[in-house]
Amino acid sequence: MPGDGGHRAPRTVVGVDTQHSAAGPAAARTGRVERSAVKVIAHRGSSAALPEHTEEAYRRALEEGADGLECDVRVTADGQLVCVHDRTVERTSDGRGTVSAMTLAQLSALDFGSWKHPGEPRRSSVLTLERLLELVADAGRRVELAIETKHPVRYAGRVEAELLRVLDRFGLLPASPEDSAVRVMSFSELALHRVRRAAPAVPRVYLWERRLPVLGRTRALPGGAAVAGPGIELVRRDPGLVTALRRAGHPVHVWTVDRPEDVELCLELGVAALITNRPAEVLAQLGR
Repeated sequence: MPGDGGHRAPRTVVGVDTQHSAAGPAAARTGRVERSAVKVIAHRGSSAALPEHTEEAYRRALEEGADGLECDVRVTADGQLVCVHDRTVERTSDGRGTVSAMTLAQLSALDFGSWKHPGEPRRSSVLTLERLLELVADAGRRVELAIETKHPVRYAGRVEAELLRVLDRFGLLPASPEDSAVRVMSFSELALHRVRRAAPAVPRVYLWERRLPVLGRTRALPGGAAVAGPGIELVRRDPGLVTALRRAGHPVHVWTVDRPEDVELCLELGVAALITNRPAEVLAQLGR
């Protein structure tokens, strides 16, 4: 997920001007949910403390009690799914290059850990999605997975096809959305349509940070998504958005929620899941 966006004028959502109606900022804070009911999802693992998308960051999140794990996936030159956010490896490794142009062996030769704390080197290899799924399988409890496919990319729909193949191999393709511990997220409407066509029972989350989606009479989100995934900056600016989405029948999962005041805002608005870099702190704030 990218960083928060800048200010934009309010847009109409499901026929409601969220900043100038009864669902505006003050009236919007009426959907408070029980703290125990809110899911805490570790964004790229426990990534405030440890290098993002590394095995140790996800192990820490599991130890801290996160309800779920979030990751981004990209396809390598030899068709493997790896957990890397950026298109290139410069920011989070000691190498250079584009993920899609590198093989898994080439990526595995890089250090994806030491960048986080230069004075305390923590060498970590690139994490494959398969390895992450193995960690989840060994957790001894239900752990939700929120997997984001990145676009635009060199391999287009191959990302979703490979993702669904791996999920099927791990027995994670559900019979119904209610049975699923996995959801697929994307900013790409086309990507979500691909998932819907190939595996309609897999829940889909439409992500956005700046542009508010305009829902028609069917009140459907882009890509046929059931779940709405706005960025926290957008929620701060227009809390009525959450109310409008919930009234349209869409659970709301907000990213990236690290500040205590943002946690409280999301609770007041009835947000179903908090995606955070600081799962231990958020869980403590929720009294868990």
